[in-house]
Amino acid sequence: MGTLYSNLFNPPYISHFLLLLFLASSYLHTSSHFCFCLVDGVPSTSSGRSCIEEERSALLSFKQDLKDPSGRLSSWVGYDCCQWQGISCTNRTGHVAKVELRNPYPYFGGDDEWDELAYNQSSLGGQINPSLLSLKYLNYLDLSYNDFDGIHIPEFFGELQSLRYLNISEASFSGEIPHSLGNLSKLNYLDLHCTSCLFEIHSKNLNWLSHLSSLKHLNLNRVFLHSTGVPNWLHHVNMLPSLLELHLSNCFIESLPLSLQKINFTSLSVLDVSYNYFNTSSFPSWLFNLTSLRKLDLSGNSLGGPFPGELANLKSLEYLDLTEFGLKGRIPRVIGNMCKLKFLSLSRNDFTGEKIEEFWRSLSNCPNNTIALESLDFSDCGLEGQLPASLGMLTSLQHLDLSSLFLWGSIPESIGNLSSLKTLDLYSSNLKSSIPKSLGKLSQLVELDLSNNSWEGILTEAHFINLTSLKYISIFNSYREMPMSLLLDVAYDWVPPFKLHRLNIGGCRVGHGLWELIQSQTELVDVSLCSTFISGSIEEWLSKISSQVEYLDLSYNNFSGRLPLQLKFPKLWSIRLGHNQLEGPLPLWPTKVDTLDLQSNLFSGPIPSNLDQLMPRLRDLDVSENNLSGTIPLSICNMQEMSRISLRNNQLLGEFPQRWSLWSVIQLIDVSHNNLSGSIPNSMAIPSSLMVFKANNNNFSGEIPLFFQNCTSLVLLNLGGNKFTGNLPLWIRSDVPQLQVLQLQSNLLSGHIPPHFCNLPSLHVLDLSHNNFSGTISKCLKSMACLVEVSDGCHTETSFESYDEKTTIMSKGIQLEYEDYQLTAWVDMIDLSSNNFEGEIPEQVGSMVNLSMLNLSMNRLTGEIPSSIGKLRWLETLDLSHNHLSGHIPQNFSSLTSLSHLNLSYNNLTGKIPSGNQFETLNDPSIYEHNLLLCGPPLLTVCPGDDARSRQTFTSEDHSKDDNEGFWFHVSMALGFIVGFWAVCGTLVLKKSWRYAYFKFFDNVKEKVALIIALKVARWQGRL
Repeated sequence: MGTLYSNLFNPPYISHFLLLLFLASSYLHTSSHFCFCLVDGVPSTSSGRSCIEEERSALLSFKQDLKDPSGRLSSWVGYDCCQWQGISCTNRTGHVAKVELRNPYPYFGGDDEWDELAYNQSSLGGQINPSLLSLKYLNYLDLSYNDFDGIHIPEFFGELQSLRYLNISEASFSGEIPHSLGNLSKLNYLDLHCTSCLFEIHSKNLNWLSHLSSLKHLNLNRVFLHSTGVPNWLHHVNMLPSLLELHLSNCFIESLPLSLQKINFTSLSVLDVSYNYFNTSSFPSWLFNLTSLRKLDLSGNSLGGPFPGELANLKSLEYLDLTEFGLKGRIPRVIGNMCKLKFLSLSRNDFTGEKIEEFWRSLSNCPNNTIALESLDFSDCGLEGQLPASLGMLTSLQHLDLSSLFLWGSIPESIGNLSSLKTLDLYSSNLKSSIPKSLGKLSQLVELDLSNNSWEGILTEAHFINLTSLKYISIFNSYREMPMSLLLDVAYDWVPPFKLHRLNIGGCRVGHGLWELIQSQTELVDVSLCSTFISGSIEEWLSKISSQVEYLDLSYNNFSGRLPLQLKFPKLWSIRLGHNQLEGPLPLWPTKVDTLDLQSNLFSGPIPSNLDQLMPRLRDLDVSENNLSGTIPLSICNMQEMSRISLRNNQLLGEFPQRWSLWSVIQLIDVSHNNLSGSIPNSMAIPSSLMVFKANNNNFSGEIPLFFQNCTSLVLLNLGGNKFTGNLPLWIRSDVPQLQVLQLQSNLLSGHIPPHFCNLPSLHVLDLSHNNFSGTISKCLKSMACLVEVSDGCHTETSFESYDEKTTIMSKGIQLEYEDYQLTAWVDMIDLSSNNFEGEIPEQVGSMVNLSMLNLSMNRLTGEIPSSIGKLRWLETLDLSHNHLSGHIPQNFSSLTSLSHLNLSYNNLTGKIPSGNQFETLNDPSIYEHNLLLCGPPLLTVCPGDDARSRQTFTSEDHSKDDNEGFWFHVSMALGFIVGFWAVCGTLVLKKSWRYAYFKFFDNVKEKVALIIALKVARWQGRL
């Protein structure tokens, strides 16, 4: 210290010291009180000193324009802004250098409403005041995961010349990225991604990007770059020599250039261009020169082609994601040379027929088996084969996904060697064997999914003995018709070593020990015990389940009794108890449940009138196939969040509620198979969200309402089995472009089929049978696009696929029941039977090559059967019976190789029935009965001209047959005589003892016969 003082007062240092005091006094004169100390000869602020007044005022102005519902900025008071939350100052100058206001509760989507609530409450919003420009030394700005409700990214950000870090990701900005950001020449880190936002950020070109020469990290995920010129994005990225990480996922980029003249960003270590729209058939060659690359994500694109072996040149690669990349063919063995690879995903590619054993064999290329793999995903990529014992050598593996493959054999015992394994997914991998007990060694295992396989044997506590980390287990078979030969039978007094969060057991039998296992799992959130053959009191079972449960599925069992009046599950949002034997009135609890499935039970009584008050958040209600009675309460229309409601197959009566237009997000309504009556008024305003409406098999009357024309999302409409009258409404045309299934059968409808009716581009199931329609069958049927040719809009998967709604249609001469999703996905049919149509069958019917069922029976059709029907290669059912058709059956009908049901009876057809191919199996004479001039098999009537030929053929065949039979008869007689004669006589000649016995036997017989005859004669003479 003495040395310091002596140096300060030496002549060379006095002037410097005085100058320093002068500068400090000047600063104190223009700002608040500010103390300093010397650190290495430089003045520095301490944690207890105030900030610069100008910057403090700027921050207060910035705060004033923000919305802060949770009071996160409540610490922004007083003079020392360096102590405010989210603010940091430099040690040397005291200037504000860092504004970090990232939301401490980021929300990534999902169903957890508590996370969403915390996010909303802690989000900053409002406007961003340009006062930030006063922070001349600001080098770090983070506003990520807030909610600025679609405001544009401020232009003035480009004037913050000192910025090195800018993160406004997931903050709900929108609009064009300001080109002024190109002025931030010192910027190292830029993150603008917004994957979960409702607003769009876009950039018409990336000219501004090439000026950020210091940039090391760039994240533009979900920024729309679709209008960017084809080569531009890569050209501008190539101008960033310092770039280490590039994230351009989901940017709608349409091109991935295959070559670059010179690569400037050779230091790149992370490249993510996943889920874009690249249109090329090969890998870009410049990728293989990025030798510093550690992470490469090309997933969700469609480059196609074989797996590029050149990827093995990227020796530093640790992460490779080629999920859904269109790869085909073989997995090259060089992949085994990538010994640093920790993450590998080839999921949803096409390696059909490739053996999974080959991959494990290639891993032996790594020296000393030093395999670094931590995550391996081969799901749904077509691999097949048997899991080898060498699976156990992947000792670093933490995540293994082999779901949806074609595996056989069993899980190798060596799987117990994967001591680091945390997730194991073998869902739907076609395995059929017992589950090895070595699974019980995986002490780090958190998630285990063995669902949709054909497991056998018994699962005991030995399979779970060391699974201390297990949180999720799924051993479930979704095919209820084919339960597994598996028994889950743990000891009644067994204490599990784990605390499960999710338990999914189904499609197998369970022992009594499950009761105690369930009771011990106090942290369960998700419980599914569907199709486990459990019986007993439902109330007693519910009492054993953790009160923390949010999702509960006990459907398809044998539970009985009544449900409790109150539930102990405060967080429950979905409960499924369908297909049991529960009884009593409908149980409705005042909870936040949004899904209630009680279908196929024995519930009775009315639907409670205060349903909207008890369960105001209900979205999905299914009480179909019970014994409910009474009317549909009007209060049900007040449930504005209602999305799907099924009251099918009960005993409900009265009219349909008139205020159901209040269901603003309704998608599915099924009130079929009840006793509802009255008309459906046109005044009702149906929401456009409606996809399925089924009111069939009731007593509705009046005309078909016009309001369906507003349902632009309508996919399935079934009004069959009612008393609707009038003509087909005019709205059945292009107003409902999504309509796939239209069923109006068994009503009192009349009139002609108007030509515009054919302008339904998605229609592929049409049932107008059993009405009073008349006129001719329109030639415009060929305009039904989905029946003429397959397009992307046909047979689309709908959001009601997971529901058990069913529809009955007439097919193959019998009533067949289809689930609704099957009807929209698989069936192509036209049924116009039992009407008054007349005239000829139009030749244009033959253009609907996708038809599987055609029924025109019980009409007044005349003329010949058009030969074009023989072109319908997928036709399975054809019924033209009970008409006035004449002429021959077209010979090309024999080419209908899919045909399994045919009915041409009760017509005036003539000539010979076609033969060959599929017609050989259609040998039931009733198919052709009451066609008096038809002939040929399977009828007994012989066709003219075939009689003489058949007699001639019969005579020649008969003579030939007689000659052959006579010849072989004589041959067999001669052989029989020779063999018989020498078998007896030859033995008697050769063997003396047998010969003596033989003649002695005949002597005895002769004497006995003579004695019997003599006695008979004596008796007869005595009687005379």
